[in-house]
Amino acid sequence: MNDLSSPAEAKTRRAFITPQRIGVSLLFLMNGFMIGAWAPKIPEFAARLELSEKSLGVMILIFGLGSIVMMPIAGSQIARFGSSIVSKVTAVLLTPTLLLLSLIGSVWSGAVALFLFGGLIGAMDVAMNANAVATEKGMRRAIMSSCHAFWSLGGLLGASTGGFLLERIGVLPHALFVTVVAAVMIAVAWKMVLQDAPHPEERAAGAGRRLPSSPLPWLLGIMALFCMIPEGSILDWGALYMRNELSASLTLSGFAFAAFSFTMAAMRFAGDLIRDRFGAVNTLRVCGVIAMLGMLTIGFATSSTMAIAGFAIAGIGISNIVPILFSAAGNLPGMAAGVSLSVVTTMGYSGILVAPSAIGFIAEHTGLGSIFAGLSVLILVTLLLSNLARHADGAHH
Repeated sequence: MNDLSSPAEAKTRRAFITPQRIGVSLLFLMNGFMIGAWAPKIPEFAARLELSEKSLGVMILIFGLGSIVMMPIAGSQIARFGSSIVSKVTAVLLTPTLLLLSLIGSVWSGAVALFLFGGLIGAMDVAMNANAVATEKGMRRAIMSSCHAFWSLGGLLGASTGGFLLERIGVLPHALFVTVVAAVMIAVAWKMVLQDAPHPEERAAGAGRRLPSSPLPWLLGIMALFCMIPEGSILDWGALYMRNELSASLTLSGFAFAAFSFTMAAMRFAGDLIRDRFGAVNTLRVCGVIAMLGMLTIGFATSSTMAIAGFAIAGIGISNIVPILFSAAGNLPGMAAGVSLSVVTTMGYSGILVAPSAIGFIAEHTGLGSIFAGLSVLILVTLLLSNLARHADGAHH
């Protein structure tokens, strides 16, 4: 990716906030907002298309498949055109998709719309992460964790306003509101997003060979996968574990994911400063140990209070591991950032998409407590490979 090199830009390398940072943060906020706004719409979408629980499960899988198909395509396009162009194109195409999902009336059109929605969310995800890496290189400081914090914040805003607006103003007005807000975010970010262009060798690497032959992106992908499986498990099974195995009230059960999300978002806003101070490898190792402690606390909890504390600790630990891995992927030597990032993001996000169903099957035989404790082993694997995170510091050290 291009480096900032003019004297004026050199002065801002250590600046904490630059227009480029604001621009890419807005992309993350918009992407998270779109996903957050979709979550409260799911029951209405299922009712409109008369979907059974099983059919809705298939539809959600189609959303995930869209992401997994489009992420590598986005990676090859970033290698050809640069992350800023791909970020903007995918963001513009993503903007009206919630409106489309509110207008369709058949199962088949719903499946196509969901595939597109998931695909564009995923493609934009790869592109904006690549742009965050390029911005890190220009600023000579870590920004990836705070970018992911803005994504979490966007999700929170989309989800918290979604249910309220759907109830008060209805399906189409809510979709129009989301579309307008998303469009405004893109319009504000448009000129601020770092304009990057790939080097000739990156273009050749990305266009000529879709899948990298180096083991490095695949190992980083395994690390991301093994951190995102616990995250997906907490998202999908945390409340059920609290309710069924710890006899928590409905309100307390809801606090499981809330505690995890809150500590994760807070630590992501602090994560860049921590990483700049202590380096990516040390930060990842400490986070990994805290994450394992959190998962073990959840698994061996004897009360709902202890479990909620475990979810909060796990959020602190998991928060900055994935942003560090994404930064490392974007800085692998001799490799197009978009291509390596697409490998790591695809492998990582497949953990959130694939794990829930497998965990449901295993939980019938073992109980969810044993699973949460057992997932700490996956984080241990990430700890054993933690030296690979050194590539994340290549952007700004």
